[in-house]
Amino acid sequence: MQQQAAKHWSGDVLLVMVSCPPGKADSIALGLLEAGLAACINIVPSIKSFYRWQGKVQQDNESLMLIKCAANNLMALQERVLELHPYELPEIITVSVTGGLPAYLDWVLQPYKNNSE
Repeated sequence: MQQQAAKHWSGDVLLVMVSCPPGKADSIALGLLEAGLAACINIVPSIKSFYRWQGKVQQDNESLMLIKCAANNLMALQERVLELHPYELPEIITVSVTGGLPAYLDWVLQPYKNNSE
């Protein structure tokens, strides 16, 4: 079991965080899943964001998408987020996954492998 988990420590699996207006999160998530760019997307429905934009402190209610994907999909995923996202400069932050349940990480890398359809 240790050996199987070690193969995922090289950054093959990513967690991509994207904030967006609450009314847009579902459509962006579905667009990414339909394009095969992510295995799973969780939406935290209500966060409050404070930030500086165009010289002013801003405050917005947003949703936060937690996107799990294979690292080799990152560039295409970012391009698709930019196409679907309403913001001029959306937050797209990527974190390398260095551990986790090996079977889950395998599924993120090959989400269609265990598909019964």
